[in-house]
Amino acid sequence: MDRLRQAAIGVGVFFVVISLWLLFDSRSTPVPEAAPSPTPTVEPTVVPTATPTPEPTPIPTPSRPAIAIETIELSSVGQPFGTEIQGVLTFRGNPTRTFYGTGPAPDDPAIRWAVPQGGWCEAEPEGAEARCGLGWTGQPAVFERDGKTWLVAGGYDGAVHFLNASSGSELLPPFAFDGPITSSVTIDPDGHALAYAGSKDGTFRIISFDQADGPVELWRMEGAQFDEVRLSDDWDGSALVVGELLVVGGGNGQIVVVKLNKSLDGDGFVTVAPEIAWNSPTWDDELDTALGAGVVLDENVAIQSSISMSGTTVWMANSGGLVLGWDLSPLISGLEPEQVFRYWLGDDADSTVVVGSSGELYVGQLLARANERGITAGQILRLDPLANDPVVWSFEDGVEQFRGTLATAALHGSSLFVTTNSGRLLQISTADGTLLWDIQLAGPTWASPIIVDDQLIIGDCDGTLRGFDVSDSTASPVEEWSINIGGCLESTPVMWNGIIYVGSSDGRVFALTDN
Repeated sequence: MDRLRQAAIGVGVFFVVISLWLLFDSRSTPVPEAAPSPTPTVEPTVVPTATPTPEPTPIPTPSRPAIAIETIELSSVGQPFGTEIQGVLTFRGNPTRTFYGTGPAPDDPAIRWAVPQGGWCEAEPEGAEARCGLGWTGQPAVFERDGKTWLVAGGYDGAVHFLNASSGSELLPPFAFDGPITSSVTIDPDGHALAYAGSKDGTFRIISFDQADGPVELWRMEGAQFDEVRLSDDWDGSALVVGELLVVGGGNGQIVVVKLNKSLDGDGFVTVAPEIAWNSPTWDDELDTALGAGVVLDENVAIQSSISMSGTTVWMANSGGLVLGWDLSPLISGLEPEQVFRYWLGDDADSTVVVGSSGELYVGQLLARANERGITAGQILRLDPLANDPVVWSFEDGVEQFRGTLATAALHGSSLFVTTNSGRLLQISTADGTLLWDIQLAGPTWASPIIVDDQLIIGDCDGTLRGFDVSDSTASPVEEWSINIGGCLESTPVMWNGIIYVGSSDGRVFALTDN
């Protein structure tokens, strides 16, 4: 310890001596005089600016027009649509695609009229033989207006025809498109003289028919005008019109929502100022991977079905087998609709989604690809869009290619009726998917059955129209009548005030009623 103290004292003395020496040396060394400094330039006084308070980032104004969205209640299943006009105004009559017309259903119908004599046929057929009449997605619209019953339908001749449903005579000259029309024409449910129709010429049009000299085109939309398109620019489905809202799907794979902005001009004629509020591809990367993009058929994600709606949600299926649902309510604020449902069937889903009274969905598919997913998923399904696993049941029509359906199912009580590509007419339990009854018709049966006053009406490809009694769900349907009118009846019939209207591939539209 003493040695440590002595060492510490020695170190301290050493540092004191060195410090005194340095101080003395610096004072004794002369410092050279500094050169005189130039007169400094006086800089202006800079007043510091206050740090600006950042402005809040403005919320961008939505680019989509705000739309009032009407709600389609489930209580409307099976009911007519439109309070301002009476009729079957679109494919299967209403947004849930479940209204088939009004009776009384006939006991033994006969042909009342058939027009035109020469038929509505393609002017320039794509194949060797011209197609005639109404297309497989076509169903006449029948409605009351100005004291008359109108029938409006598009034909393979590429025109929308406006007929007196009582006689088959023309009420107005036809409106010509540039290609065949296979879709069902939709009539405005608010009572405006507006017809909505698409064609294989690539154009979807809005036509007014309130002027005496004939229908007038008010607006058009091209299937090729969108940034992303697939396969074709055809318009094969029937448009959904609900208030100011138009929703339609195209062969390009796009679903499109249009704000119509309907009004009357100074002369009382209807006008529209449509704005495309939203559109979206109905395919995604997951679907492309599953289908194997690059194969021509597997790039087919066309929408050949009609759009359905319940609540504020629209439902559709495409030819890639994808069933989708979008909630449109964000459009009320100018925002983008929200996808709320996605289920892949696997194959060609061209039948229209049918909405049941509990919100369930019925949809079918055709085994065009005959891939593993399409076979194992089944060809006719009931889906619960609110469940984690949406499949309530599925029905298998077969495993061979082209089994399944292109037709849209009909609901009646606790049964689902649907035709298949192979010619079967099926009755399936809506509760569990059990096959209750079937009968073989002349296929292919692409027409969708209708049911009015407990009578199911369906046509086949031998040109025979039949009526079945389906009043007793516990017993097999009984055929009440049949009539052969010729051609292949691939389009869907409609009944209004007891008269059946149906198109045939022989080129004519028929009206049938009891004598």
